[in-house]
Amino acid sequence: MAEKREWPKVAVVGAGAVGSFLGGMLARAGAPVTLIGRAPHIEAITRSGLFLDSIYFQETISVKAATSCQALSDAAIVLICVKTGDTAEAARQIIGHLAPGTIVVSLQNGVDNVECIRAVSGIEALPAAVYVAVEVSAPGRIKHTGAGHLAIGDFWNRFPVDNSWRHDIENVADLFSRAGVPCRVSEDIHADLWIKLTMNCAYNAISALGRARYGQLAENRWVREIMLQVILEIVAVATAAGVKIPPSDILMESALKLGKTMENAISSTAQDIQRGKHTEIDSLNGYVVRRAMQLGVGAPVNQTLHGLVKLLEEVALTPSARKEQ
Repeated sequence: MAEKREWPKVAVVGAGAVGSFLGGMLARAGAPVTLIGRAPHIEAITRSGLFLDSIYFQETISVKAATSCQALSDAAIVLICVKTGDTAEAARQIIGHLAPGTIVVSLQNGVDNVECIRAVSGIEALPAAVYVAVEVSAPGRIKHTGAGHLAIGDFWNRFPVDNSWRHDIENVADLFSRAGVPCRVSEDIHADLWIKLTMNCAYNAISALGRARYGQLAENRWVREIMLQVILEIVAVATAAGVKIPPSDILMESALKLGKTMENAISSTAQDIQRGKHTEIDSLNGYVVRRAMQLGVGAPVNQTLHGLVKLLEEVALTPSARKEQ
């Protein structure tokens, strides 16, 4: 008879759509999870549980929830799932609440969150690329419309000199896989993050501007041409930065496949605009533009998409969101 393995205690900092989905999947499998997020969502979870409306099941999951990072003090694994613009503040908030040996994992959009966490707090987080289409349909309720897999690795290439990092990474990958969230160990997570960045840049802004879901974008011939130009620019920037990613034709093929796989997904950028919130566009197409300028590479299509979403964001911001600027 196989030995029953204990689940480590997990805390999710930034229990929005992605954080709640991943934390909910872990809790559903039996892991002791604490979701840390904003009051309305947390209060709903505390009152009635977390409802996951997945493409595979519909279920209410009992899970601990809190609004303060003090709740992560006994966690063995901490998942950072905040928006990219909140990364520095989240890193500052968890300082002093981590137990010795706690594994911290960044499950965020963008490519430089781990560097930000390290610079602000000294915490050595593990980066992961997340592929999942989810949204908060109401406080305490998560709608899952596609995918749900991860890649995790080591940003600083410490494997050759410190095998304990690979042990931690493999433990995290195993944790998610046991919970029904496929997770592979990446030998080049930097490239994986750039590939995910490429997919985000190809879809997020256009989804927001066109108020359209991924399947509609992938089927529209005019949009496909814009997506190709976005990808060509990113490949040029990545190449200039010394990042090895697949050629543009392979990435375009992957983008169209993603659109079919996640046809009902609407981008997080579109969701933020709809709710009058700040988007992550500065860390997506905006990041590509900044790196392009630093490296002397042109990125006019990414620049156009970034500028248009910033305008849309400014118009859509709620009064409370404006005060946060």
